[in-house]
Amino acid sequence: MLHSYDFDWNVITDNIPRLAQGLLTTVELAVIVIALSMVLAVPVAFARMSKIEVLRWVAQAYIEVFRCTPLLVQLFWIYYALPTLTGVTIPGFASAVIALTANLTAFMAEAYRSGFQAVPIEQIEAAQMLRLTRLQRTIYIILPQALRQQLPVILSLNISLFKDTALVSTIAVADLMFVSNTIATQTYRSLEVLTFAAVIYFVVAFPVSMITSRIERNMMTAGQAATVPRRRLRRLTPQTPVGGAV
Repeated sequence: MLHSYDFDWNVITDNIPRLAQGLLTTVELAVIVIALSMVLAVPVAFARMSKIEVLRWVAQAYIEVFRCTPLLVQLFWIYYALPTLTGVTIPGFASAVIALTANLTAFMAEAYRSGFQAVPIEQIEAAQMLRLTRLQRTIYIILPQALRQQLPVILSLNISLFKDTALVSTIAVADLMFVSNTIATQTYRSLEVLTFAAVIYFVVAFPVSMITSRIERNMMTAGQAATVPRRRLRRLTPQTPVGGAV
């Protein structure tokens, strides 16, 4: 026999300002982390591909540590353990930025590395012949192509990051999840409040997910259009008569 539950959505309308402030904190946190990670991942990716073994090992160790440990553990370590080592208390929001940025940078660096390695070597050699500096080659040739190729992966990582911001509620950062939990505890209306929070996360993340899928389809279509089967290519290629006569 199903339990009868009387929904009361007034708990949402009565707390719209608080929920909006929590959402604003979540979006602010996500934007800061994404911006920092997209910049910091570039040198990490180049270090990962470096011919200098020490740089390559350090970059690989950093990437593997942050990819192979839970984000929640990283968040707790920076918020609780790092102040013990340094003697400096780190505010919750700053701890969240540091932990999320370090985590996302590791994943973003691997995406960048894959994109960098996919750039045709002929283009890099041509840039060297034109006497472009390493920085100019990176800015004008390597980065644009790598970002364009890896854009679906980058957007997917950003979606995951936005959802993972809910973990910062565990260190008392007043994001959407923290505010929702507080309201649910105060009003005993967990079903309504947490459902509304889930809907908000979905509304923000779903359009980006659709854009990512659209980009992936367009890239696949463009790739198929650029590939001409050999048989068809031979049929389209003019045949030279025997003896070299035209």
